[in-house]
Amino acid sequence: MSEIRKRMIFHGRVQGVGFRYTAKYLARSLGLTGWVENEYDGTVILEVQGREALIYKLMEGLNRNQFITIDWIDTEEIPVEKEQSFYVK
Repeated sequence: MSEIRKRMIFHGRVQGVGFRYTAKYLARSLGLTGWVENEYDGTVILEVQGREALIYKLMEGLNRNQFITIDWIDTEEIPVEKEQSFYVK
């Protein structure tokens, strides 16, 4: 299966609740690469790369966190990049 890369902007209660570090832990455990960062408007932007099924598992894990409340996600598929790991900006 080929890799894809997605840019997602998360809206809701996503800052100050451990979202970025939960995303980092889950992404690394699934072998995904990319990054996650808080934005000034209260959203969180995440770029993630890997197999689509594994990206789906990352999303399931984020939705299971009791402190995170995702109201909606703006998603777009973007070109794959060369990178080694997943990190918090």
